Amino acid sequence: MQWIKKIAEDYSSSFTTSLDDVLQKIYDDTIKNHPHAHMISGPVQGKFLEFISSLIQPKYILEIGTFTGFSAICLAKGLQQKGELHTIELREADANTAWKNINTAGMQQKIHLHTGDAREIIETLNFDWDLVFIDADKTSYITYYEEVLKRLDSRGWILADNVLFHGQVLDEEINNKSAIAIDAFNKHVLKDNRTEQVFLTIRDGLLLIKKKA
Repeated sequence: MQWIKKIAEDYSSSFTTSLDDVLQKIYDDTIKNHPHAHMISGPVQGKFLEFISSLIQPKYILEIGTFTGFSAICLAKGLQQKGELHTIELREADANTAWKNINTAGMQQKIHLHTGDAREIIETLNFDWDLVFIDADKTSYITYYEEVLKRLDSRGWILADNVLFHGQVLDEEINNKSAIAIDAFNKHVLKDNRTEQVFLTIRDGLLLIKKKA
């Protein structure tokens, strides 16, 4: 089930500033060649990530789930001059593709790519995060959330992707394992008195989270 109809997504895209040439090529190549191309952030979401990062102007960004590097490049556009983005990818093949794309975008000095299990790698990264983007295995979202919250700057932000999970979280009876995990994550964050959040119906759903003052 696709929650946001393609006609609406196409209309939204037509009124959103176009991607630059490098990002457009990365997006097109992923759509054409990757067997799981649906996992890439679309043009509208990519531009939204760039805008959010530019508004926050983070020094340190963490991305959990690199895929082909599209979202990392979008997020890195808002970094401070000497800022760093650390992105983690489990699959070596995707990490290799992402690194090629990051180099093509000229972002290799700002983006640090880590390959392996994010649950292990996060603990080794000694930064206070200004912005975190969670877009990896859905069954670990609560684990990732709890880990990054420990190191989230007092004015930091978390963005969690796919919180609609193709609309399956709206089903009266949820059967898909990932959809069950996402529904549990959404409820976990809602009940967390340390944070507040807004649920955005962009693409497959984004949850924007910040610590309470």
